[in-house]
Amino acid sequence: MFPVILCGCSSARMAPPGPADYYYINPDKNLSAVGRVAIVELDNYSSYPHISGDVTDAIFQELQKRQVFSLTIVRRNDAVWRSLQMDLSSGYQLEELVEIRKALKCSAVLVGSVTEFRPYPHVVVGLRLKLLDLEDGQLLWALEQIWDAADKTTEDRVKRYVHHQMHPDFSSSRQHLLAVSPISFIKFVAYEVGQTLSRNRRRQGGLPGVSVGR
Repeated sequence: MFPVILCGCSSARMAPPGPADYYYINPDKNLSAVGRVAIVELDNYSSYPHISGDVTDAIFQELQKRQVFSLTIVRRNDAVWRSLQMDLSSGYQLEELVEIRKALKCSAVLVGSVTEFRPYPHVVVGLRLKLLDLEDGQLLWALEQIWDAADKTTEDRVKRYVHHQMHPDFSSSRQHLLAVSPISFIKFVAYEVGQTLSRNRRRQGGLPGVSVGR
């Protein structure tokens, strides 16, 4: 994955929570001008059958709050998606993208997969996501990462996230809950995904291709 590394604040005052460390944004595209985006329910490579739906819902809700673009959600078992019989995770043709644009009535599609999920002894979530422009087939944004609640860097980001979400007096107990509660941790992951999209940072570089994680 093409890396965009965000440096933290070294002052005593807590900085706002930082997004995922590695992601790609097309430097020649403006995400706010994309228009309508269809989020297709993520594929699931974990052993927990319902987790892809939970993660998809969390990302959808987070992006709705950020209002980067208008959104619709498409379930994998929706008749309109099943009729297309396409697997965008393995490649695509421009003709296929035209079909998707017409069928889903959108200008871009967000697809991907839950690559890993473990609920205990601490939560681990792995995602591979990409946003495709259905007008020209270009990659608009991509992210591939593993969030591990036991990782020190992730733990620090969770702490900042909790600090900015609620009163500091409750931060410690809430931080512990995030590390052991899949629902709470998934919301944190969705928050970080949303940050990488809403911060429309322009970077030059090659296309993402190297899998990364913590």
